[in-house]
Amino acid sequence: MNTGDHFANLTFHGATGEVTGANFLLEIDNKKILVDCGMHQGTKLQEDKNWNAFAYDPKQMEFLFVTHAHQDHIGKIPKLVRDGFRGIIYSTEPTREISKLMFQDALGLIEDDAKDRNEDPLYDQHDIDEAIRLWKIIPYHDPVIITDDLKAVAYDAGHVLGSTMWEFNFKGKRMLFTGDLGNTPTTLLKDTEVFEEPQFLLMESVYGDRNHEQEDRREHLCRVVNDSIAKNGTLMIPSFSLERTQEILFDLDQLVRNNRVPRIPTYLDSPLATSITELYKKFPDYLNKEARGLAQKGDPLFDFPGLVITETRDESKALNIAPDPKIIIAGSGMMNGGRIVHHAEHHLPDPNATLLLVGYQATGTLGRSIQAGEKTVRIHDREIPVRAHIETISGYSGHKGADQLVEFVNSIKKNIEIVFCCMGEEKSQETLAEHLRDQVGVHAVVPKEGETTELFF
Repeated sequence: MNTGDHFANLTFHGATGEVTGANFLLEIDNKKILVDCGMHQGTKLQEDKNWNAFAYDPKQMEFLFVTHAHQDHIGKIPKLVRDGFRGIIYSTEPTREISKLMFQDALGLIEDDAKDRNEDPLYDQHDIDEAIRLWKIIPYHDPVIITDDLKAVAYDAGHVLGSTMWEFNFKGKRMLFTGDLGNTPTTLLKDTEVFEEPQFLLMESVYGDRNHEQEDRREHLCRVVNDSIAKNGTLMIPSFSLERTQEILFDLDQLVRNNRVPRIPTYLDSPLATSITELYKKFPDYLNKEARGLAQKGDPLFDFPGLVITETRDESKALNIAPDPKIIIAGSGMMNGGRIVHHAEHHLPDPNATLLLVGYQATGTLGRSIQAGEKTVRIHDREIPVRAHIETISGYSGHKGADQLVEFVNSIKKNIEIVFCCMGEEKSQETLAEHLRDQVGVHAVVPKEGETTELFF
């Protein structure tokens, strides 16, 4: 690296060797700046880490910049506040509004987990309220002036509604935190932005070792739906409440309206997803030109003949005896909780049923076990045979594939001194780093949790 008169320390407090738990500390110009503060998700060992004390003193942290509102990027913000953080939280407006919903949705699970552990909850309603009080919204491209020499600017990552890449500019040198990079082009969101070349890059690597399927995802969805209808079965779609559900609804809307699939009962069985979908309607300026144009013409985007919203648990349970064929869209996307679990318990033994996986399945989750071909899985302390047909559409991933990640770095490589590959399983991180070194010619490394690197400005 080129040395200068100034330096910064970058410490990796999460999302190293694993996808989740994003939490990075940048100490620069006498300021302590956090980027993301997410939950660890997946195996019990990973989730146990959420109960550990922060490796830094939250009271000393002055800023928190949030890339987007997935739990593995925001889930521990109320805990950060509970432990003393009183700095400023920055994000786009959609990210703040979705985060409110995410925090509330997780609160009951947080309280139940605490009872099981016989410990105090990670956070409570007061901590959520205090976090929102500290939160400031910032539009894309409007600079946040941190000091006379240091500013931060938000760019559109194209991952989920309001998702952000944060660029920190200190005396003309730049460090970019990508957060999660969108699998562009998408049906709803704008493409990942292109901007001036940074010197330092911290990037995601969820799919750093593989690419997405080439088949058009809407065509694949069309085929799966029609095959399920032909078998007169139930099609279960475990889906993340944020972005994935809205994309599935949008594509089903287009397929139904264009008579590509019959109109059958389609149940959105996720109160959180329902609330987030309303935010997509509230912030049309964050959508791409096609989606905005349809909305302006009066197309409701996410509401088509046959769609039914289920709200209560009793309504959700009643779906298991509703007549076939039908589609059930429910959380969580990795099947490690949520309403999809009881649907899976009921329908996985049925050879006429179909389970369609449309997102990343982390190691240790029920979704990963089924995707890996397990013939029996454990649900609610019962051994459940897997006789249902299993399908995967990787094209619905909200993350760039391996070639897209390499292309992204190649497009901004001019001034890059070092790339940190984070937010991926170890194999994905290592593979991406190797590809960046070999194909792009940049210095790429895979940091370890707790590691601190000195950056020269």
